[in-house]
Amino acid sequence: MQSGSVTTPFGRRPMTLALVKTQFKAADIRHGKSIDKWKVYRDACDARTLLGLRDRALAVLNALLSFYPETELREDGNLIVFPSNAQLIARANGIAGTTLRENLAVLVEAGLIQRNDSPNGKRYARKDSDGSIETAYGFSLAPLLARSEELALLAQRVVEANRHLKIAKERITIARRDVRKLISAAIEDGVPGNWGQVEEVYIVAMSRLRRAKTLEELTGMLDELELLREEVVNLLESHINLEESDTNDSGSRQHTQNSNTESIIELEPSSEKEQGAKSSKFNERSAEPIKTFPLGMVLRACPEISAYGPGGAIGGWRDLMTAAVVVRSMLGVSPSAYQDACEAMGPENAAAAMAAILERAGHITSAGGYLRDLTSRARRGEFSLGPMLMALLKVNSGGAMRA
Repeated sequence: MQSGSVTTPFGRRPMTLALVKTQFKAADIRHGKSIDKWKVYRDACDARTLLGLRDRALAVLNALLSFYPETELREDGNLIVFPSNAQLIARANGIAGTTLRENLAVLVEAGLIQRNDSPNGKRYARKDSDGSIETAYGFSLAPLLARSEELALLAQRVVEANRHLKIAKERITIARRDVRKLISAAIEDGVPGNWGQVEEVYIVAMSRLRRAKTLEELTGMLDELELLREEVVNLLESHINLEESDTNDSGSRQHTQNSNTESIIELEPSSEKEQGAKSSKFNERSAEPIKTFPLGMVLRACPEISAYGPGGAIGGWRDLMTAAVVVRSMLGVSPSAYQDACEAMGPENAAAAMAAILERAGHITSAGGYLRDLTSRARRGEFSLGPMLMALLKVNSGGAMRA
C-alpha cells in the first residue's frame, strides 16, 4: 500500500480512521478489474437499508456516475469525476445545495465514494499535451469498484430478507383467515367450548400483529397464530370424533379427552380423580412426543425466567435449561422430579414447563407436585404445552396492553 493512496479533505472537514480505512480498500483493487457502473449502482440501491442511504443520496450517486464517460468502471482508468455543484444539482433533479452537500457527505461516510480534493478545494482536471487527463480533483468512484462484490452480496441479503418477509406475511394471512373462519364455524354450529375466550386470545394476537414490522416479530406472530390454529383444529376434531362415536355406538361409553382438546386458556392439570375417569383404552395408547415450541414464544409467554439466565438473559435453549435448573432449586422442586420431567417431555419442554410454573408460582401450592402431575400426564400422552403457553401469552399480552 502506498502512502500516496491516502488524501485528506480540504478545509474544515475532519479526517477519520474510517475514511483512511475506506481509502485503503479503494486502493486495493485487483489488477484488470472492471464492473458495469449501473450494475454496481443497482446493487447499492438494493442494499441501501444496510448501507444507511436515503433516496436523495442515491440520486446524487446516480448523478456522479453520469459524469463518468464510460459504462464500465476500470482499475486502469481515471475513476475521478469533477462536476461542479451546479452541474450535480441539475442532474440530481434540482435538489437544494445544502441537500446536495449533506448527501455527498453521506456517500463518503458510507464508503461508496471518496474525496480527492485539490489544494484550493475546487474540482477540476489537468490534461497533458495529448489531451489525456493527467491529474483530476473531485470525487473518486474507486470504492464502488473495490466493493462491487461486497455490494452484490449485501443486495442479495436484502432481497432474501424481503422474500422471507413476504412469505411470513403470506403465511400469517392464511393463518389469520383459518383461525377466524374456524372460530366462526364452531360458534355457528354450536360446538361446545369457551369460544368467546378463544376469540379473545385471537383478538389480542391481532392487536400485537399491527405493531409487528421486523421479520423476527412477524415470525413470532406466525408461531402464535399457527399454535392457536392447531388448538382450534384439535377442539373441532375432538368434537367431530365424539359425534361419530355417538353415531356408531349407542351403548355406554366413556368420554376420552387429552390436553390438546382442552380450553385454550386452561393451565392447571387435571386432578387425579379426573384422570381416573379416563378410559382404559385411552391410557393404553402410546404417548406421542410433545411438540417443542419456538424459544421466542416461550420467552414471551414466560418473561420472568430471563432474569435467571446466564448474565440475566437467555439467548438460546441451553441458557433456558440452565435457568430452569436455578428456578427448580428456588421453587423447591426435587432434582429427581425435574429429571423425570426431562425424560418424559424432553429437556427443552421441561425447561419451558419450569418457566411456566415460575410465571404461576403465586397460584401453585406445590411446584414439585405440579411438575410431577404434568410429567405423569406427559407419559400418558395427555399433556401439551400449547394451552399452557397460549394462556400465559394472553395474560402477559393483556397486561402489556393495559399498561
